[in-house]
Formats: sequence, C-alpha cells, structure tokens
Amino acid sequence: MPGIIGRKVGMTSVYSAEGKATPCTVIEAGPCVVTQVKTVDRDGYNAVQLGFGERKEKNTPNALKGHFKKANTAPKTDLVEFDGFNESELGSTIDVSIFEEGEFVNISGTSKGKGFQGVVKRHGFGGVGQSTHGQHNRLRAPGSIGAASFPARVFKGMRMAGQTGNKRVTIENLQVLKVIADKNLLVVKGSVPGAKGSTVIIEK
Repeated sequence: MPGIIGRKVGMTSVYSAEGKATPCTVIEAGPCVVTQVKTVDRDGYNAVQLGFGERKEKNTPNALKGHFKKANTAPKTDLVEFDGFNESELGSTIDVSIFEEGEFVNISGTSKGKGFQGVVKRHGFGGVGQSTHGQHNRLRAPGSIGAASFPARVFKGMRMAGQTGNKRVTIENLQVLKVIADKNLLVVKGSVPGAKGSTVIIEK
C-alpha cells in the first residue's frame, strides 16, 4: 500500500542510548477502510480510495451513505485517493503496520494559518535596518516594489504582504522512528505541517 491517512497528535522527543534528544511528531495513522477501488478498465486508471475518521450518519449526505454502504463500512470524515495502486479489496482495512521503522515517508498537511502578515514575517525581509533620516515608522516596510515609467506596473509574484500559512505543504523524507501497531501510532523524525488534530497524508 502506498500510503495512509492519519491525524497529527503532537510533538515529543525520543532519546538515544547516548542521551541525545531527537524532536519527533506522533501521528495516529489509520486504521483506514478501502472505500473504492478504481481500475483502468472501468475508470481509466488504477487507484484506491481510503476513508478515515468516524462521521455521524445524520450528517452524511445520502450519496455518500450509499458510497460507504458498498464498502460495508460506517461513514468516514476524510476520503483520500492513492493513484497507481489497486491491489486491495473493497471494505478491507489498512493500518499502521504497512510501515517499518527506519524507512522514509512523505507527509502532506495544511499548514497553520497566520492571517495577514507583513513582508518581514511572510518573506523574511530584513526591514530598513537603520533608523536614519527620520525613518521612525519604516523599519518593517517593504521598500520599493517597481521601476519608473517603464514598465509602469508591478510584476506578478512580487513579494508583498498577504495571507500567510493555511496552505497544503508536503515534507519529504521524514524517517519513521517507531511504529506502535497496537495503538495505531507512527512516530516520525522532525516536524509535520498542521495543528494538533489536523488530518495528514502519509505516503511511502
């Protein structure tokens, strides 16, 4: 199986035999149910759709109720499709045991939203730096954003103030430190995008 859906639990530290602390993230990975299997003959490509998280039936649309009924499972909150793989049966369960300690994974999630921010926080600008020539209120200003009468416009992609965070982010090559199968927990080295309790996608 190429991946699984999980939920970020939080961060902790793992200590080595020498006493070195390694920051790591704990993820509740699965169990996920195969809610749909796509094939080249029927859909044009191979893929497996996984469902994760419990959802109240009264809050589930009728179309999704029928979708989950085909897989003989309760309604799920999150549905994610993994392309290029269809070697699973409809209604089967995928858990954290598909991972091994020491292997590397890619984890995707939605980063924390930080609202509307200036260029210093959003892009790492240094600001004016020196409070000379009476610039009492220009320390965190962006400075010039264009040329003169030519091109007489601001180029697209100019780094300016705006909304920061709240974007889909993928962190590649995070090492799996521990697999706690009986609790469906995955401990990976380093940080993972998103707040505690947010949904993440773990891919091999």
